[in-house]
Amino acid sequence: MRTGAAAGHRGYYHEAVCYGSDAELLAVTVPFLLGGVAAGEPTLVAFGPRSADLVRSALPADSGVQFLSGGDVYARPTGAIRSYRTLLTDLVAGGAGQIRIIGELAPETFGVTWDWWARYESAINHAYDDFPLWSMCAYDTRITPPHVQADIARTHPRYATAEGRHLPSPDYTHPADYLSENRPPVTDPLQLAPPLVELTDPTASEARRAVYAADQGQLSVDEMEDLVVAVSEAVTNGLRHGRPSVRLRVWAGEDRIVVAVTDRGSGPAYPFAGLLPTGDGAAGGLGLWITHQSCNHVAHYRDADGFTVRLTAGNPHFRSDGVTTADVTAAAAG
Repeated sequence: MRTGAAAGHRGYYHEAVCYGSDAELLAVTVPFLLGGVAAGEPTLVAFGPRSADLVRSALPADSGVQFLSGGDVYARPTGAIRSYRTLLTDLVAGGAGQIRIIGELAPETFGVTWDWWARYESAINHAYDDFPLWSMCAYDTRITPPHVQADIARTHPRYATAEGRHLPSPDYTHPADYLSENRPPVTDPLQLAPPLVELTDPTASEARRAVYAADQGQLSVDEMEDLVVAVSEAVTNGLRHGRPSVRLRVWAGEDRIVVAVTDRGSGPAYPFAGLLPTGDGAAGGLGLWITHQSCNHVAHYRDADGFTVRLTAGNPHFRSDGVTTADVTAAAAG
């Protein structure tokens, strides 16, 4: 992606907007949006309700800016990439020579699920290379934890400021390097107890039965079926592409089911595994891509036991176990 000044140029640009007040957000957002409309470019906002209302009130009536539902767009990282690629493809097919989008993640993503959203922010430096997109990601520094701000600096090539400047991030890390780093997730409190089920070298069908057996009504029918698909893919990946043995563990709480699949290998070499499908047959790439679309949190990491894929269906934020948002954020900060 390009990293030079965006004004007057066409191509793909990815910038962070780190603001400390509503006025500062508007100082960046409104000129960005109105400039896109004036240039005849499709111009879109994917904010949550509060920020969206704030921006709407600052824009003239019938501004030409299109508002998306940020909650729908950013439900899951892989889904966000897929949805945006479809949207961008349609806009380019309709004649767009440049597209502008500014979006924001929900505050709850800054807790225990931040690991996969950090990977998303890094991956999109490559995922939209073939589109003429100028994208901005807005972060309110009043509620964004320090560890998240550190990852923002590493995953965005530039910052856009209220003064109209576009400054390079000195901490920016190429996605192939950033995504190759090991990122162990925050331990789910359910994992502090022995698993309900633990199997060694299960077949995919045995793994599916184990997950069905753990269901006590925590999940909807659709969530349950999605989890079963994800577990089947993870186990199949471990058996085909990992190193024996493959271990399956299942935990269940009041509002979620957590499944860990571990093999003795080092995991996929493809840095975008899970977030982008592989076009070159990379080992396990398609299976991980499917798991990322099927669960509410997917973490994968390496430790002394090998490579683990942890799948969470239901509520991934630990709230029903008495762990506060502050506790989760502190744990995520390490």
